[in-house]
Amino acid sequence: MGRHHEVRAAAMAKTGKIKSALYGRASKEAYLAAKQGSPDPNNNLALRAVFEKYRGKSVPKDVFDRAIKKAQGGTAETYNEGRYEFFGPGNSYIVVDTLTDNPNRALVEVRTQVIRKGGHQGSVIFNFFETGVLSFKGNNRDEVEEALILGDVDVQSVEQDEDLVVVYVAPSAFAQAKEVLASLGITEYEEAEVRLEPNEWIDIDDPEDKRKLEELLDALDELEDVQNVYHNVNL
Repeated sequence: MGRHHEVRAAAMAKTGKIKSALYGRASKEAYLAAKQGSPDPNNNLALRAVFEKYRGKSVPKDVFDRAIKKAQGGTAETYNEGRYEFFGPGNSYIVVDTLTDNPNRALVEVRTQVIRKGGHQGSVIFNFFETGVLSFKGNNRDEVEEALILGDVDVQSVEQDEDLVVVYVAPSAFAQAKEVLASLGITEYEEAEVRLEPNEWIDIDDPEDKRKLEELLDALDELEDVQNVYHNVNL
């Protein structure tokens, strides 16, 4: 279930707080991209990448419009990136990325949620690798794989997940993969981002530990300073 579950789960917001936090993440990324370049996504690759990343997550267009307008208005908000590693319930591994104007607050809030569910800080990043993920509606896995190979794209795998084709490529090949897919007429994505993937997915057999992990992931998704949450558990 692992990789495919993560792709599909990325588009779902379980609560109002999670949805609000999701909009905040999209807004911050759009603001930073627009601040550093053109407000037009057709002329700003970073801003276009933000649009594509959140398109499959049902973020309304006005969220991006407000962020771009704020960037054009001359406000100078500063956001700092952070990455924190934890051991979670059921011997799981969790990596949390933050983007915040208050790093101390972000760390305290994230660590508090992890500790409440029995987790603790520790080095787990070596259990993950970075990959580019591009998922889109279709049933043409073989055609897509052939095109990517002929385009000399560094492909990690191409998988069919029901009505989705999911492409995994080396991060350095992400832009090249999008160009090849565009030549096939593929420009709309359910997910399009460079993210962490675990080296190995695990199952948690204890129902209590599994419940704690699910509650922890939901709690982290509700935090506005949290930008990404990665883990290694089949849910």
